[in-house]
Amino acid sequence: MLRRFIQHVRENNILDVDNRYLLAISGGIDSVVLAHLMDRAGFTFSFLHCNFQLRGKESDADEVFVRELAQKLNCAVHVKVFEPETYMKAQGVSLQMAARELRYGWFEQMNRDNQTDGVVVAHHADDQLETILLNLLRGTGIEGLYGMSEKRGCVLRPLLPFSRADIQAYLTNKSLHWREDSSNLKTIYKRNFIRHELFPLLQKFDPKGPELMNYSFDRVKDTGKAFFYFFEQWLRQHVIQVSSYEYLDFKSLEGVPGKTSLLFYWLRSKGFVYAQVKEMVQAMADSVSGKCFFSGSWMVNIDRERLILGKKQSGEVSMTVETHAISFRTDDQTSYEIIHLREGWQLDRSTDNALLDRQLLEFPLQVRNWEQGDKFRPLGMAQFKKVSDFLIDTKVPLILKDRVKVLCSAGEIVWVIGHRIDDRFKITQATKEVVYFKKK
Repeated sequence: MLRRFIQHVRENNILDVDNRYLLAISGGIDSVVLAHLMDRAGFTFSFLHCNFQLRGKESDADEVFVRELAQKLNCAVHVKVFEPETYMKAQGVSLQMAARELRYGWFEQMNRDNQTDGVVVAHHADDQLETILLNLLRGTGIEGLYGMSEKRGCVLRPLLPFSRADIQAYLTNKSLHWREDSSNLKTIYKRNFIRHELFPLLQKFDPKGPELMNYSFDRVKDTGKAFFYFFEQWLRQHVIQVSSYEYLDFKSLEGVPGKTSLLFYWLRSKGFVYAQVKEMVQAMADSVSGKCFFSGSWMVNIDRERLILGKKQSGEVSMTVETHAISFRTDDQTSYEIIHLREGWQLDRSTDNALLDRQLLEFPLQVRNWEQGDKFRPLGMAQFKKVSDFLIDTKVPLILKDRVKVLCSAGEIVWVIGHRIDDRFKITQATKEVVYFKKK
């Protein structure tokens, strides 16, 4: 096993004899074997040992064993005593999760503080399969079938190709001593149940069952890499960014297999879950225009033949624009320059901008969210119209309606910002001074 270990870490550039490492050691079989392999292979390392105080005298005896082993291998040892139950209650997580978060948080801190080249842990092939099966039981996607990486952040896992049987054989051959964690025998924990109840059944069905399953999952992992390669190409080609919104036309999904997965991997970083995406796909198929889906501060709006992704309205906006102001901002994305013109102005037909008659305005002006019941006279019309009806008639998507602001003078709407000015405040031949609001 030593020869295979050295060959593996060299070929895959996992460990280097010129580097210094920290080795996470519990005193159990796996970490003891890893310590001896690294020592025999000539790597430089120090021990990291977590004492979680969960098994009373057993936990303290583990620490003593690790310190004695460090002396035998002539390496330094760092010990941290934790209180996982206190952390569990404070964070509202399970005891196992509390221990995990405390452990890996300390690993990262020690790697930084000691300026070492990584923290080596003893996860092996059987641990890998347990992790993948647990992920499947949680309803994971393709990435959950990847399992653990040999290198992730500062954590290094050089034993992943080796089975528990390989490690046990090395231990027996070298007559090594170790500490048995009694909690590993308790099948109330899901991982232990898989190890002690499910694995024996798999091996009874086929002695090579676990090995073949790991091989299958390795193939799935490679297939997943191909999927994400093509997914990124699809994303760049079809998702269009406009201001703070992303747009996706339904046509980009026509005849495409796995459309639910494509949408999920587009939206998951915003907190949307797979079940929501399935509902979106069904709503698209049923042409349910106007339907919205929410996740935290984000929302997806089905707008006729496209999806629009953007942030929800963050709250009420209310500000004043003084006479001397040279600009104003409606939200984090949109700002306008204010230009006062007495001559030489030209007509600007862009709805992004507004040319208003200065003599008809009463400063300070007010910028606010539009409200139900608001009315104005859209440019070119003789009758008043509700802002809500105007937005419907001009087919403004629901996700964008919440962000629409109005510019008011003495309580009267003079401009539905970015959409239409009020006819009463337009410039005419009699206009002597223009206030030009120009989008930056």
